[in-house]
Amino acid sequence: MDLFEGADNTPEFSVSEISGAVKRVIEGEFSHVRVRGEVGRVVIARTGHMYFDLKDDRSVIACVSWKGQVAKFQHRPEEGMEVIVTGRMTTFGPQSKYQLNVEAVEPAGAGALMAMLEKRRKALEAEGLFAPERKRPLPWLPEVIGVVTSLQGAVIRDILHRLRDRFPRKVLIWPVAVQGQNCAPEVARGIEGFNRMTPGGALPRPDVIIVARGGGSIEDLWGFNEEIVVRAAAASQIPLISAVGHETDTTLIDHAADRRAPTPTAAAEIAVPVRAELMAWLADQEARLIRGGSQALVLRGQRLRDLSRGLPRVDSLLEGPRQRLDVWSDRLPNALHRGVQLRRVALSEAAGTLRPALLRRLIEGERRRLEQGGSRIAPALSRAVAQKREAYGRRADRLRPQALQAEIARQARDFDRLGRRLSDAGERQIRGLSDRLEALDRLRLTLGYEATLDRGYAVVRDGAGAVLTRKAEAEAAAGLEIQFADGTMKIGGGTATRKAKASPPESKPGDDKDTDGGPGGQGSLF
Repeated sequence: MDLFEGADNTPEFSVSEISGAVKRVIEGEFSHVRVRGEVGRVVIARTGHMYFDLKDDRSVIACVSWKGQVAKFQHRPEEGMEVIVTGRMTTFGPQSKYQLNVEAVEPAGAGALMAMLEKRRKALEAEGLFAPERKRPLPWLPEVIGVVTSLQGAVIRDILHRLRDRFPRKVLIWPVAVQGQNCAPEVARGIEGFNRMTPGGALPRPDVIIVARGGGSIEDLWGFNEEIVVRAAAASQIPLISAVGHETDTTLIDHAADRRAPTPTAAAEIAVPVRAELMAWLADQEARLIRGGSQALVLRGQRLRDLSRGLPRVDSLLEGPRQRLDVWSDRLPNALHRGVQLRRVALSEAAGTLRPALLRRLIEGERRRLEQGGSRIAPALSRAVAQKREAYGRRADRLRPQALQAEIARQARDFDRLGRRLSDAGERQIRGLSDRLEALDRLRLTLGYEATLDRGYAVVRDGAGAVLTRKAEAEAAAGLEIQFADGTMKIGGGTATRKAKASPPESKPGDDKDTDGGPGGQGSLF
């Protein structure tokens, strides 16, 4: 017995072995579970995987959903949201932890959905997506109406029927799923697709968009509460009408839309007016316009007649001016004589003040002043010339012909160097242009029909030189002129016809690929 004292028969495991054993036990016992709890922190990695906590008042379970699983979630978990998740338990050996791989998430009752909806509404409202100033007015009479809805069901039929009754318009339908996990992305793509259409294009761009769906539970309408749909509606440049559910149903797209309709039928009524009512209104306005115009003409005619009776006669209007004209015509001769006399007296008074002696004294004074100034001019000019000569002498002493000659030599060298560069550049440019001209000429010869003639084709013309492209034209021509690569041959019309019928030209491999080599693409090549 002493030989076995202290011996331990417990098997030894490596860390990886014991970790794998625990993993197999946990995944085998909890391969498919549904767990209810409150969502804790939520982290989305750059790879697209989602990590979050699921907790109650006593415990926390770490949860993970891979990128492909996250894309299939109809409801994404948010912090504070009570959910029921479906998945399988697994372990993460490097950190000695267990976690729940979540494959599906569903809110734990309508209360959780409404709480999540209210939280999302407040977040989007804080961004200003529901602001009244963002909403655009609807066009009064749109030419084209875009409808984003499902082709199945009564919604689209009700909208088309109501539009046909009220005012027929062109309707473009963008079919989408209005329920399920594909609802939100398809509705968002429909709104964005209508906005990307080019105005005036082959497919007309809608003037107004209607997003419609019939009534249903909050789960059925949940796709219209998704953030992607709300942002697409808020970003739409085309006015948008939301017609989702019945009058008592409210979704987030109703807040972002430019106008909310209680039902899809009401959306059609909001989009267009009633044509019969418009026609009646126009008829009434036309009648009122005619009556108003007629009454205005009658009133103005009566007013004109009343004013004409208040005007004086023409003779009485001209009596005063005629009398004033007679008075002024009688006074005019006397006024002319008096004016001439007054001017004659003024001229006599001015002439009396002029005396020859006075003029001579003035002239003599001016002559003396001129002589004095002339005697001072010569010395002043001499002094000025001497000063200028002295200044020029000082400046000439500072000038050096060697510096000027060096500058002239340097400029001459620069001029020669620039001249050589200009000459070389001109020669290079001329060579480049010459090469380009030769290449273009070769291209011209290659593209011309003469190059086609070298491959065995020919150009057929009639006696007048017109190109013939049909057999019937060749048979009707009096004579034919056939141009080959090495020359032109003239033959009679009858001989050419018989020759073409007796032995048709032998086709070469590839001839059926290029039969248009004549001038302008209209010649006949054989």
